[in-house]
Amino acid sequence: MKKIFLALAFCGLINEVKAQTASVEKSIFGIQTGFLGIWGYNEAKLSNKIALRSEIGFDSGIWGGDFYDKTGFLMTPVLTLEPRWYYNLDKREKKSKRIDGNSGNFISLKTSYHPDWFVISNYDNINIVSDISIIPTWGIRRNIGNHFNYETGIGFGYRYIFAKQAGYLQNESEAALNLHLRIGYKF
Repeated sequence: MKKIFLALAFCGLINEVKAQTASVEKSIFGIQTGFLGIWGYNEAKLSNKIALRSEIGFDSGIWGGDFYDKTGFLMTPVLTLEPRWYYNLDKREKKSKRIDGNSGNFISLKTSYHPDWFVISNYDNINIVSDISIIPTWGIRRNIGNHFNYETGIGFGYRYIFAKQAGYLQNESEAALNLHLRIGYKF
């Protein structure tokens, strides 16, 4: 009788351990680069499926044409806060796919601010007009080995431009697109 009781208790313990739900990591630090920029980030766990991504980096731009002597390039600082809901972690875990480093599909609300602090450019006396954007985004992140990852996302939202501070008569707003493809390193 004792053997049967111990066997049932052991099976119940194994079932209880297996019943844990998949979760985002407590805190992740890393850097990412893409076609037009470089960013450092932290993702902090808010719940089992939600992480708050804070990011600081440089967004870049390229311009050119007949009106310019040379092709222009600039880098400007960007600050981003982005709550992310990783909605398929349980499904990935059941299929024995990796979820470490918050590897999964996500839906987020990317909020970015471009301050007019400084600009790095191959042209002199370049300024930007500060703006803030709020863009609902769908994306994926996957791991490559233990430290490297790639991420892609697409979203469509709203951008508010603080044009008055640059001398224009009124501020402006417009539609905004977030289309990114990044490769990164997780510390």
